[in-house]
Amino acid sequence: MRTTNTAPRQGTSTAPPVRLRDVTKHYGTGERTVTALDHLTLEFAAGTMTAVMGPSGSGKSTLLHCAAGIDRPSSGEVLIDGTDLGGLDENALTVLRRERVGFVFQAFNLVSALTAAQNVELPLRLAGSRPAAKEVRAALAAVGLADRQGHRPSELSGGQQQRVAIARAMIARPAVLFADEPTGALDSTASRVVLRLLRDLVDSRGQTVVMVTHDPAAAAYADRVLLLADGRLADELPGGEGAEAIATRTAALEVRA
Repeated sequence: MRTTNTAPRQGTSTAPPVRLRDVTKHYGTGERTVTALDHLTLEFAAGTMTAVMGPSGSGKSTLLHCAAGIDRPSSGEVLIDGTDLGGLDENALTVLRRERVGFVFQAFNLVSALTAAQNVELPLRLAGSRPAAKEVRAALAAVGLADRQGHRPSELSGGQQQRVAIARAMIARPAVLFADEPTGALDSTASRVVLRLLRDLVDSRGQTVVMVTHDPAAAAYADRVLLLADGRLADELPGGEGAEAIATRTAALEVRA
């Protein structure tokens, strides 16, 4: 049975790092209006890993973007570390995302001209800070890349690039790490390395991770799996049930869709 470190990080509240209250998101107007999220209420507890799955168009990416403050909901509330994002202007929202949110993308989004170390320290430099070299070294060591600090993305494998992206996302010690299909561009071996790393961040550091994925094997690393359909929560099951059970439930959902 998987055990999870749910102890809050020092200096933080015991409240869930991320809460969505009656969140709705519409795109378009009039007859062309599409409802991507439909009165969705969710909480993501500290020190847990949640996988979000569902058919194409179910609202997975919209959920992630609204929860991370990348997109604003049409109605409802999104709170990160107790702060209601709806009450923030764009500048304040940018600062909150920079300081409290980590994001890992499928395409890595590393700057090709920068070394691994320079990519990792980039968020802090953009915030006006000069990170200590030992802090950057520690971040890369934590993802198994202590010997790749001077390598540029083109000199790294896909799995190594994604681990640099995770180190970059973690350098500011965010309240929550969002991952959008983090293994979608990786082979099975590199995927397992990245997923074990995300799992270890949860178990050893109490990090909160919210991951969108289409892969039941990836979802099985999570503590719980949320299945979306038509912008609503259609089902929920423990990741510990395994990839086969998750695949079966997901397939049934796609048939209904």
